[in-house]
Amino acid sequence: MNHPAAELHSLSPTLIEQARHRAIAEGRPLVEALQAESALSAAEYLAALGLLFAYPVLTMEQLHGLEPLFDVIGYAECGQRRVFAASGENGQGVVVLADPFDAQAEAWAVRRFPGARVFLAHGDDLTAYLVKQEDQLRAMRDIVGAEGEGGQGDAIEDISLARIEEDVSPVVKLVNSTIYDALKLQASDIHLECDASGLFVKYRIDGVLVQIGQVGGLELAEQVVSRVKVMAELDIAERRVPQDGRFKVRIGGREIDFRVSIMPNLFGEDAVLRLLDRQALTAQAQTLCLDDLGLDAEMMAAIRRLAAQPHGMLLVTGPTGSGKTTTLYAAITEINSGRDKIITIEDPVEYQLPRVLQIPVNEKKGLTFARGLRSILRHDPDKIMVGEIRDEDTAQIAVQAALTGHLVFTTVHANNAFDVLGRFMHMGVDPYSFAAALNGVVAQRLLRLNCPHCVEPYHPDDEELARAGLSRNATEAWRFQRGKGCGHCRGTGYRGRRAAAEVLVLNDHLREMVAARTAAARLKEEALRTGLRPLRQTVLAWVERGETTLAEVERVAG
Repeated sequence: MNHPAAELHSLSPTLIEQARHRAIAEGRPLVEALQAESALSAAEYLAALGLLFAYPVLTMEQLHGLEPLFDVIGYAECGQRRVFAASGENGQGVVVLADPFDAQAEAWAVRRFPGARVFLAHGDDLTAYLVKQEDQLRAMRDIVGAEGEGGQGDAIEDISLARIEEDVSPVVKLVNSTIYDALKLQASDIHLECDASGLFVKYRIDGVLVQIGQVGGLELAEQVVSRVKVMAELDIAERRVPQDGRFKVRIGGREIDFRVSIMPNLFGEDAVLRLLDRQALTAQAQTLCLDDLGLDAEMMAAIRRLAAQPHGMLLVTGPTGSGKTTTLYAAITEINSGRDKIITIEDPVEYQLPRVLQIPVNEKKGLTFARGLRSILRHDPDKIMVGEIRDEDTAQIAVQAALTGHLVFTTVHANNAFDVLGRFMHMGVDPYSFAAALNGVVAQRLLRLNCPHCVEPYHPDDEELARAGLSRNATEAWRFQRGKGCGHCRGTGYRGRRAAAEVLVLNDHLREMVAARTAAARLKEEALRTGLRPLRQTVLAWVERGETTLAEVERVAG
């Protein structure tokens, strides 16, 4: 594991700056642009890169001498982040990077594999190594057969690039490649939308729908939706009513769950597939903490104080896909010392938390949130998480649990922290009991961040400033930036998301006002007077620093 025996070259700051401009112009990673700019061979460039970052390097032969640890960093994440974990000589932990300029990926990998020694490999060598590992994983699955499949008898579709190429049916190939690409792009949902001209394929990436492709012809569109129905074991003959189902896909050595919703329309049927990578989420949950969410320090401190209370209720609110459950998981992980009995009831269980009893809702078998919560209270819990409060029974039981010495974490769908209070009143909860039980409310959103590869300064016009409630004079010192679009962000100008929140902590005066059913406007005035920082104020500070755009603030925060 030493530098290759080749002439060593230095990578000067001037050369790196030239490569940085080239990377931005061509929409490619800096590590690739720098090699092109340096005109070095792969071996020479790798050696020079190792010297620049003071990391030892690995040749292709040395890479193949490593034993991959996909249980530490999953195969799919290896391809996405161009990094993998392995066991080296004498069982030494090793993290191998292809892009040392990607500090975020490096920090993430080291956090996942503490104590591991970091090495560099050429990007092409790492890709070839992962392709070979995929072939080996597939060969092992062929040998094992059905032995490794889920215990519930669910069929598991095996998808890889090699298998996609082997598919004879164009419909099967289209569906499998759509799923494969969605996973590679870290999409949360796949939308198959049918209209008079055919089928549109869209992915939800970073919370926004992006059209990926179009398939002409209604007949082929019907066949694609029928293929999804077959995978989800739904009735392919029924096209007049909505249907819901699920299936599993095995890709890159891991199983991915898909929830399927079929909806009839004027021209046929639409399908939406929700992706749930349980293995990745579970691995993430092992070290998940509030710091990983990107919240401002003030918000994190307030949430930590609420999560550390001995009893009461912590509510997290926001629209679907705003990271509510992740925030609760992060808070629970931080306080999970092993001295308390922690029980969750969820629909579905997204992360598997260590030393936590997690119960999945099963309404077909009669296990609802309300019924499960009643049973949980007889199981001597200290802390309880309720995935979502949807009805009066669940709300009543959750409030009573918070009043009888339990700490209750839960989510409610509402637009802001003050609408939550009205939701509970409409569900028939006694306002005095609710005010006594409630410790605080976290209203959360996820905002996209400017793509670091193509971000550039810009000056918003007066109309855009006016829509945001800002003036030219008040924003003279602001550092307005936005991404112009590149290959890294698929032309959107955004890459990655960050959580923003406003935290309403109840004091005695606010409790009295809630119990007295005071109007939301007066509650908000009092909260602002006692230190509430509105979410909009937080995200506008991000715009001021050039982290996101006014358009993104308007889209998410209104």
